[in-house]
Amino acid sequence: MSEEALFDVEEQPHLLLVDDDQTFTRVLARAMTRRGLRVSVASSAEEGLALAEQDLPDYAVLDLKMDGDSGLVLLPKLLELDGEMRVVILTGYSSIATAVEAIKRGACNYLCKPADADDVLAALLSEHADVDSLVPENPMSVDRLQWEHIQRVLAEHDGNISATARALGMHRRTLQRKLQKRPVRR
Repeated sequence: MSEEALFDVEEQPHLLLVDDDQTFTRVLARAMTRRGLRVSVASSAEEGLALAEQDLPDYAVLDLKMDGDSGLVLLPKLLELDGEMRVVILTGYSSIATAVEAIKRGACNYLCKPADADDVLAALLSEHADVDSLVPENPMSVDRLQWEHIQRVLAEHDGNISATARALGMHRRTLQRKLQKRPVRR
């Protein structure tokens, strides 16, 4: 798929994007807007539900792990508003258990990060989730997941090591040692 609009301006479907990664949401929202969707962005489940109650979306992309309620908690609440809404759960922490749980709760699909706009759109528009392909064969290692999480929390605290260490519940020196290491392979 290319970045050209897939929807007419008159029909312009509404997409609700709920993710606490501001950089990711900004990039994905811009790409989805280029594809002809009207996009609303929320950084928490609570904010996402409030937006959905004000302006019912046709589609939703929910991050699995966020501060506060997770995407799995928000999912049934959105489907209560509109049972026809197409919802994709997006996560950097993929597992077969969460993939199955997401589908059981009504998600039309489950994607692992990193995912681009074409992946997200394909997941939203596909008829059925392919349960066998929901979790990649080579998921990130635990060490890589830890590195990614530390980097995300560090970015949230504007590079402040002490604030990041407090948020992660670890000693500042331990965090500094972890940051001196090279990123581990996926």
